[in-house]
Amino acid sequence: MNKVHISVVTPVYECGNSLKKLYERLENSLSQITNSFEIIMVNDASPDNAWETIKLLSEKDTRVKGINLSRNFGQHRAITAGLDFTQGEWVVVMDCDLQDQPEEILKLYNKAQEGYDVVFGKRTQRQDNYFKTLASKTFYKVYDYLTGYDTDHSIANFSIISKNVVKNFRKMGEQHKPYGYFVNWLGFKRADIEIEHASRLEGKSSYSLKKLIDLATDNIISQSNKPLKMSIKFGFTMSFFSAGYALYLIARYLLADISVAGWTSVMVSIYFVAGLLLVNLGFVGLYIGKIFDETKKRPLYVVDETTFSKVNKE
Repeated sequence: MNKVHISVVTPVYECGNSLKKLYERLENSLSQITNSFEIIMVNDASPDNAWETIKLLSEKDTRVKGINLSRNFGQHRAITAGLDFTQGEWVVVMDCDLQDQPEEILKLYNKAQEGYDVVFGKRTQRQDNYFKTLASKTFYKVYDYLTGYDTDHSIANFSIISKNVVKNFRKMGEQHKPYGYFVNWLGFKRADIEIEHASRLEGKSSYSLKKLIDLATDNIISQSNKPLKMSIKFGFTMSFFSAGYALYLIARYLLADISVAGWTSVMVSIYFVAGLLLVNLGFVGLYIGKIFDETKKRPLYVVDETTFSKVNKE
């Protein structure tokens, strides 16, 4: 069996009507590099006819390999599933909605041949709506502040990585496994290049405001303990000012004979401090919850069926 030179991994959700066009453009683009390629489409329980389309494409071209997950596990777990089944010397990760343009793969590949193990596409002119762009910028600002990283909101998942990077990516078994962060954490030689970003052809992003908030919370809690440190610092600050204010009230009573009235102020202070305690307990609870999730050792995803029978993992 000939070795696969390039693998393409794309998670599929609510883009069933784009898959035929995606395949045609991928086949045309990858053929300019090599005929030894595979296209791995991971159906993340897409509510449309995506899986049927994937099976038809696989029957037409055996280089198209479909993985059907048993339920919706989320984009990053779907990417992980695809990476677990790749055989290529180089692996491209991209979205299926054609905003990541297959024609740009050649740029990523050529840059990788200069000696880079990781090359990410940088979307200098994003073709997203105002809300999605604003939400993305806000997410990364909060994320950077709480994790101490300096990320670029114009960079998403569109990238090419070497087989060695994939091999080491597979070794990390955390329950929350964001692709971009983990690849960056591995520390291989990396480059970012400008690519053209296209408008979405159909549907809308599956990342609602609630999902974005959940993603931000999972990323921050799983990768940083800064929220806990912030709560400790804030607690000490509150204690310091409270002690200072208490000394001021005692001094005013002893020296100026001014009594301290204040049912309202006392009640407000009690409720304020109680609120802070509940917030801190919430932070602790989130971290304990993440520890609980990790200790269960559940699989990151469950495969229902595939369009291929055997894959030689290394």
